[in-house]
Amino acid sequence: MQVVQVVLIIVVLIFSVVVHEVAHAWQARREGDDTAERLGRITLNPLPHLDLIGSFLVPAALYVTHAGFLFGWAKPVPVNPANYRDFRGGDIRVSLAGIVANLGLAVLSTLAAALIVMAGNAVGSLGGVTGVLFQMAQYGIAINLVLAFFNLIPIPPLDGSHVLFHLLPPSAAIRYHKAGRYGILVVAALLFLVPGFFDMLLTPVTWLLGLADSFIRLWI
Repeated sequence: MQVVQVVLIIVVLIFSVVVHEVAHAWQARREGDDTAERLGRITLNPLPHLDLIGSFLVPAALYVTHAGFLFGWAKPVPVNPANYRDFRGGDIRVSLAGIVANLGLAVLSTLAAALIVMAGNAVGSLGGVTGVLFQMAQYGIAINLVLAFFNLIPIPPLDGSHVLFHLLPPSAAIRYHKAGRYGILVVAALLFLVPGFFDMLLTPVTWLLGLADSFIRLWI
């Protein structure tokens, strides 16, 4: 992977995870909790959101070990569900807000890629600045789809776990929530120790990438 590609991927990745976290904070405010807003987390400035491990060390380790993909995360947004006007519905909406934001960015990236292709057709080539922008748009599609479906995994503390939590009987939900302290270790074990888990996770991502590519090709 070339240095330019790595830089573009990191830029798109950081922007995407920041938007993901801002969406959580913004929705929490709508639900009645201003904790994240008071802590300055409703901002696209990446500095308040970046996490040393998730935003730097993990992507760097994946790159150095030639894992074949880059992944990362930002600091979780601090929220207080007790402040939500509707605890159950509010918790679900706040949790899904980041996923919706990533899917929205994937759609916008697809539209941007199509516009860039149209611009390339107008000038007769897709290179230079337009080539770089097209590459960024492609990364925007892939990265945001991966972030969206990765966060749907119902393992605490990932966003999908909040939905499953509210679907479980109370006693099971409590045990499920307590197990969340080991969630990151479970996710890491599944990703790196279970062959084919990441490929299974990427099945809907692969299908949607093909759909986006088909749309972009309409304008070639």
